[in-house]
Amino acid sequence: MKLSKRIQAVQESATIAITSRARQMKDEGIDVVAFGAGEPDFDTPQFIKDAAKAALDAGDTKYTPRSARPLAKAIADKLARENSLNVAPEQVVVTFGGKHALYAAFQALLDEGDGVLIPAPYWVSYPEMVRLAGGRPVILPAGVESGFKITPKQVLDAARGAKILVLNSPSNPTSVTYSPQELADLAQAVLKTDLIVFSDEIYEKLIYGRTKFVSFASLDSRLPDRTITFNGLSKTYSMTGWRLGWAAGPKDAIAAIKRQMSHETTDPVSFAEAGALAAYTDPQAPAFVEKMRAEFERRGQHMAKRLNAIKGVKCVEPTGAFYCFPDVSSHYGRKIGTVEVKSSADFAKAALETARVALVPGDAFGEDKCVRLSFAASMQQIDKGLDRIQQMLA
Repeated sequence: MKLSKRIQAVQESATIAITSRARQMKDEGIDVVAFGAGEPDFDTPQFIKDAAKAALDAGDTKYTPRSARPLAKAIADKLARENSLNVAPEQVVVTFGGKHALYAAFQALLDEGDGVLIPAPYWVSYPEMVRLAGGRPVILPAGVESGFKITPKQVLDAARGAKILVLNSPSNPTSVTYSPQELADLAQAVLKTDLIVFSDEIYEKLIYGRTKFVSFASLDSRLPDRTITFNGLSKTYSMTGWRLGWAAGPKDAIAAIKRQMSHETTDPVSFAEAGALAAYTDPQAPAFVEKMRAEFERRGQHMAKRLNAIKGVKCVEPTGAFYCFPDVSSHYGRKIGTVEVKSSADFAKAALETARVALVPGDAFGEDKCVRLSFAASMQQIDKGLDRIQQMLA
């Protein structure tokens, strides 16, 4: 069967591939420490489960009505209360996960050949989503030397011929967070162009130390008309399997996404939305989020400290999300086990074969000097895995 050129150009998600391989090895009885998954290891809070169960028991199993949906209003209220963004419920679309929201938005806004500015390191799916929509990824390098952050000059220099700028803060894979002033400087650069901004804020609640989070669209009164804000329930409320995300922005863009969804997926699962509504309205939610955030902060500091103590490894301490993205390139050129290590993919292969540790190669994120480790794992597993890596590199 002849496949389309479009799908032939798309690579499988490296994070999903690594996670699947680690699970397969575990099923085979191999003791693998998995640092690949991008999901919290906490269970979904009981009050959210209870809300979904109550919706099921009440017969909320039909198509979700489009007008005056309570969840859309709750998201609009959350944006006004927490993000200084004033949007009407009709400016919100609820999707099958944050990934679906981004995919649908690229499909709705991109024409063939449109450029999309993507800072690297980037989440693995951004370039592939752009290609699937007929767009052209334009990579803005922001490597180890620049603290994994792009500059306003890079935006201005690359803006010609581009339609969209993607920003992700806190970042997957780097766990770096732009400061409010850094975002404000980027905003002023954007306002000198015709760029639309996709602000991926899925990790907004998982921030550490003195880091301050700010929504990009709130930085200037002209930005809400130029920005689509993306978020979801998966990271903040440990609801990855519930597949609930959302986008908020200008009415015409959100209406276009809804129009596409009417032929694609219609609306998300009705009783899952009841759980999401509880996440945004139940008074128990803030305590759960803070408990998880504090634990991730503790783990992230610990993992970064341990990685920096390993010879030839350099790691920036995470200020958000739940990843460490250490530079391991000083070990390129050596043989580890049976693997001649020349790249992050080789390093990841050696870690899995020699140390039985699953991590994600940085080339999947556009930075081949680094590898990604998730600290969404117990402290016992973190130490076990890092002990193995330290021994492997000794």
